Amino acid sequence: MSEQGETRYPPGAQILVRDEEWLVRNATPTDHDGDKIEAVGVSEFVRDEEAVFFTGIDEVDLLEPENTRLVPDTSSYFRRSRLFLEAVLRKTPLPQSERGLALADRFLLDPLTYQQRPAELALSMRNLRPRVLVADVVGLGKTLEIGLTLAELIRRGRGERILVVTPQSVLEQFQHELWTRFSIPLVRLDSLGIQRIQREIPAGRNPFTHYKRVIISVDTLKNIGQYRHHLERIQWDAVVIDESHNLINPGSQRRALAEILAPRTDALLLASATPHNGDKQSFADLISLLDPAAIADPDHYDPEKDLGHLFIRRTKVSPEVRDQMGSEWADRGPTVSLHCAATEAEERIFAELTEHWLPPRPTSTEFGTADQDRRSVSTDPLFAYNLLKSFLSSHKALADTLDARATSLTTRVTKAAKESRRHEPAVDREQEAVARLRALTDSMGDGTTPGDSAKLDALVAQLKDIGVGPRSTTRAVVFSERVRTLRWLAEVVPPRLGFPAAKTTKTAKDAGKDGNDAESPHVRVMHGGLSDEEQQKVLAAFGLAENPVRLLFTGDVASEGVNLHRQCHHLIHYDIPWSLIRIEQRNGRIDRYGQRHQPQFRALILTSTTPGAKDDRTVAEKLLKREEEAHKLDGTAEAVTGYYRAEEEERRLIRELVEGGTVEEFLDTAPAAEDDMLAGLFGQVDTITEQELPPRAEVPSLFDGDTEAFTEAALAELYDERAEDLIGLARGDDPKGGRYLSLSPAKAPDLLHRLKALPPSYLKEQGAWPSGCSSPSTVPSPNASSPTPARPRTRCGRTSLSSPTSTRSRSG
Repeated sequence: MSEQGETRYPPGAQILVRDEEWLVRNATPTDHDGDKIEAVGVSEFVRDEEAVFFTGIDEVDLLEPENTRLVPDTSSYFRRSRLFLEAVLRKTPLPQSERGLALADRFLLDPLTYQQRPAELALSMRNLRPRVLVADVVGLGKTLEIGLTLAELIRRGRGERILVVTPQSVLEQFQHELWTRFSIPLVRLDSLGIQRIQREIPAGRNPFTHYKRVIISVDTLKNIGQYRHHLERIQWDAVVIDESHNLINPGSQRRALAEILAPRTDALLLASATPHNGDKQSFADLISLLDPAAIADPDHYDPEKDLGHLFIRRTKVSPEVRDQMGSEWADRGPTVSLHCAATEAEERIFAELTEHWLPPRPTSTEFGTADQDRRSVSTDPLFAYNLLKSFLSSHKALADTLDARATSLTTRVTKAAKESRRHEPAVDREQEAVARLRALTDSMGDGTTPGDSAKLDALVAQLKDIGVGPRSTTRAVVFSERVRTLRWLAEVVPPRLGFPAAKTTKTAKDAGKDGNDAESPHVRVMHGGLSDEEQQKVLAAFGLAENPVRLLFTGDVASEGVNLHRQCHHLIHYDIPWSLIRIEQRNGRIDRYGQRHQPQFRALILTSTTPGAKDDRTVAEKLLKREEEAHKLDGTAEAVTGYYRAEEEERRLIRELVEGGTVEEFLDTAPAAEDDMLAGLFGQVDTITEQELPPRAEVPSLFDGDTEAFTEAALAELYDERAEDLIGLARGDDPKGGRYLSLSPAKAPDLLHRLKALPPSYLKEQGAWPSGCSSPSTVPSPNASSPTPARPRTRCGRTSLSSPTSTRSRSG
């Protein structure tokens, strides 16, 4: 066989095969098929794709430099040459030494300095690699900050391969934001997306190498056994992990996932509004993902000195944030506690709970007094409080809890009988109490008429006062911890507001599978039992102005990271979580950057006249007041108790109550004030406001960086000065005075293909998918382009290219 040197295609040469340009990596003669050429794609459609060609099979043209033909530029003012050179300059990565921001003013968001700080920190000389934990509180726009950082990395050639990992409830929202604001197309690999890709790619192919920029649910990716072999064999330019506080627990699947990804990426961006659980070692463990050498002693470290280059955090009351917000984030209104006097039926349940399940603590210390004999019938003191919380949610939730408890007690009795032993006598007492309480629950109405439930009546009255109804565009979100309560409310509330009666074609087995339990077009239900696809449909429907949905009944699955503020500024707590953090997270769904109306919060407080009864005034109303006070003072309530996790906060509070304590005692004895180190860590953020504006990069341009002029010249050249006629080119100003160019997809057939790269929720939101075209796939084209200064934007069937002057935010 001949030596490789005898081939006509040396490594480094460029060839033209199948109408695309390729770079030769290796060429070897074969006995029958000519030269075997191993190449990598150069032209846009096949860029970085690896391929093997045989000259005996394919027609291969060697692109020899000496055959280059110089063509004179006869266009006006050398327009063609200037456009070509400008395109090359825009595609050429900025040098690694350029630390200034190049794109901060070129996207659809207000140029707020505080949102540019994470990108500034990631690119600064303080970081050898761009690795940052963005820990801004709920609502400040962490997604925008991450998008801006990724765009700057891409501009420097450091963002070719990107992996974004998010909770399933915000996956499409995150994808939507990065595309519509930063033109960063991410291929969505949720449960359905993976199945679709597996049908399209060759068997055994690593899906993470097939697509360069991917967004995937952490619930999908945390299956380490299924994906470890893929993840260990790939390097990323940038990895983003949202809600990264879930990575703290050692030995968990999420932690194992992070430990695989962290050493296999150059840039690592973590985001969380609650980045630690109050433990110094756990937080140091999280920071070690960014820089294993940052903290020498996990028990003793200086926040500003050791972590200043890795960590950034602001609250709404931080000076830089407060000064720049303006009308983009209206101040929240007070939380209105609406007292709902219990009905007679509810008072009987309060009396039963107070007498047998949660009796008051003894008031006399004398031996033999009656108070000393009053004990809970529950064999588990914690269950008695679970029972109380169920009732404070709804009598329907209480019934479900009682049924589950009855089954559990019966199982214990049966098991003891099989083992020929006597079950505990206390079980009999509890079974009798469960039966009595269940009978009282059954005596209550179903909620279809006034008087069945005090809180339900108050909810209907409040929704009417807000203006929710069939002939109104007003929307409201109602939170509850219990799925049974959510489904019940979705069934009984709409008819009492005048909405058409819901269809009842679903079986009980299928109810709630798509977030539309009652099949009413005006109501959606969201809870953890829905799949990621179903949750995304619910959120998309509630966020579209033209959608008839007016009420969203949701559990706390929507309390982290989900945007509900686009069409809504009314939130009602039907029941209240016993956690300051969870209350704040709920409120943050509508109280966030981009909210133009004052967020309105209401909480339904069930009250009882039964002596010693523990109603919503015992715990819930006190927590609401403390959350509001903390928000006004510090901009966040997460540090009030010092537990930093909603689950741990609630567990500790219930334990305090079981031991006879009060909410006030729990808050006063919380460990928040005991750890000055963590307080210092969260106090460092205000020092950032004293800095100057982030530096700007020096970007070479033949159009002085004017994207509008560049776009106008390109369209004029492509369409021979007739763009208005050929593609419907039009110009206009947005409401804030920003300039934009628009064109009609119907007159630009190649644009129809490009529209498929947009997230389907965005196409639906803008009503832009042309009739007669197949529905867009949730998986964008693998060859979708990198972000450019001119971002496609669809609106009412027309596609706009935003000029630099239209850098305005539409929502947070």
